[in-house]
Amino acid sequence: MATFDIFSIITLMGGLAFFLYGMTVMSSGLEKMAGGKLEQMLKKATSKPLVSMALGAGITIAIQSSSAMTVMLVGLVNSGIMKFGQTIGVIMGSNIGTTLTTWLLALVGIESDVVWLKMMKPDNFSLIFALVGAVLIMMSKKAKFKDIGKILVGFAVLMLGMSLMSDSMKPLAEMEGFADVMLMFQNPFLAVLVGAAFTGIIQSSAASVGVLIGLASTGAVSYGMAIPIIMGQNIGTCVTALISSIGVNKNAKKVAVVHISFNVIGTILCLALFYLLNAFGVFEALFHVENFAATPIPVIGITIVHTIFNIFTTFILFPFRGALEKLANIIMKEKDGENIEHSMLDDRLLATPSVAIAEANDITYKMADIAQKSIGLSFDLVHKYDDKEAKNVLDFEDMLDKYEDRLGTYLVQLSSRSMSDADTNRVSKMLHVIGDFERLGDHAVNILKVAEELRDKKLSFSENATQELKVLMEALNEILDITFMAYKNNDVALATRVEPLEQVIDELVAIVKTGHIKRLQAGICTIEMGFILSDLINNCERISDHCSNIAVTVIELAHNSFDTHKYLQKVKHGNEEFDETFEEFSKKYEIKA
Repeated sequence: MATFDIFSIITLMGGLAFFLYGMTVMSSGLEKMAGGKLEQMLKKATSKPLVSMALGAGITIAIQSSSAMTVMLVGLVNSGIMKFGQTIGVIMGSNIGTTLTTWLLALVGIESDVVWLKMMKPDNFSLIFALVGAVLIMMSKKAKFKDIGKILVGFAVLMLGMSLMSDSMKPLAEMEGFADVMLMFQNPFLAVLVGAAFTGIIQSSAASVGVLIGLASTGAVSYGMAIPIIMGQNIGTCVTALISSIGVNKNAKKVAVVHISFNVIGTILCLALFYLLNAFGVFEALFHVENFAATPIPVIGITIVHTIFNIFTTFILFPFRGALEKLANIIMKEKDGENIEHSMLDDRLLATPSVAIAEANDITYKMADIAQKSIGLSFDLVHKYDDKEAKNVLDFEDMLDKYEDRLGTYLVQLSSRSMSDADTNRVSKMLHVIGDFERLGDHAVNILKVAEELRDKKLSFSENATQELKVLMEALNEILDITFMAYKNNDVALATRVEPLEQVIDELVAIVKTGHIKRLQAGICTIEMGFILSDLINNCERISDHCSNIAVTVIELAHNSFDTHKYLQKVKHGNEEFDETFEEFSKKYEIKA
């Protein structure tokens, strides 16, 4: 006869460790498989409640963690990417999505002599999953199949942990005093408290439910004990969101408040309904038992109760989303005139790399827009100076500096995370271009200084020089348009047009310099104006160089290579397409003598 001893406790703890590790590995693999799809799903979080609820359920199923889903929402609201009101439907859907895990855990309780049913028992199929997963991880060259392998191995480890926990608890049924201990859980308040506390400590409702399933397999857990414990477990899963809300703005804190309020109100409603129906003997009549609350709950019963609670709570409270929002606003009341500051690229999003990458990518797009706008303003200031627009150029440059600093740090942090090949390439692409975007802002400031010097010294370019500069700046405006459009759309064909235009701009710069020397020799221009012109066209040339760098990054990313020098040498020598494009731009931006 098996006894519950120190080795049973070791097995229980080891099983819990396997369970948590397997869940982490499986979740990571599923998230990498989801990749950009997860980002696209988040973008669909609209004011439509049903869409938001479906989104919450879908993402939770994809990443197998309602806690991670809520932490993600806290980060998105704190960054200003999502509005607080949009998250309520997502949170409700997340509670439905988490029920899938408990159905997987229920497979542990399958007992049958039928072959296909026996194959559904984790002890019988998880090792096959582990073998297939290991083969995929070691033998496959494609990242996609390696990720599938990790999901299979993670699931196998999770199920092994579940089986170990279940086996370690079986001797408890024959242990003296165990029945007396279990009687304590007939107090619903204590049962809810224990369920919440245990789940909060291990920060995994799935693992907590797994332990309860193991206890249920001993036959010592009744419906009257299990129901309040399961409800407490749903409250305990809010601890992760509560911890993640430390140090965020009030709108983000409201996400954690709604999550807790939803589960607490749901628990109160469901417990009240359960004891009311039980008092009238509804369950006894329905299931033909003498005392339903004292009836031992089977393993599948844990899963059914967990599912009913989450679905019932969601659909009961779904029409009262506005009331939950008002409750959160009351609890986290904002002071009059208080501004909510959003955190750019919240670190909480790092837990979900595909989402963090999407937001970092949006920042690079903002950098591109700011850089282009800044250069356009600086060009205008050369012809007509304006103090307000000059300040805007300086403000833009300061913004670009801050974006580059924050993005650089954030992307380096992301680089250490487990990501799909596509996400890794996106991070590499951003790391390669953010420096170019920031430098474009610096060149806009340099051109601003040229404009200030012209204003302070009351100087102006000659008519010929002005005409030449007009052609040069038109070419620069087009190369900026092409470059940023190619970057935003990952358009390789468009990016290939940048380098020929960059070569044309180099020739235009040389022509402008030659024209100045001729005017200087003819006495039409001065040496002082020559220095100013030189500063201006040198910055124009550097702007086109940075555009070339960005375009090459887009092209080389498509070929999984960042050998810029090799690419430039290749396209400039004997490339018919390059020559044709170069001729096209040469005719378009011809400086006539």
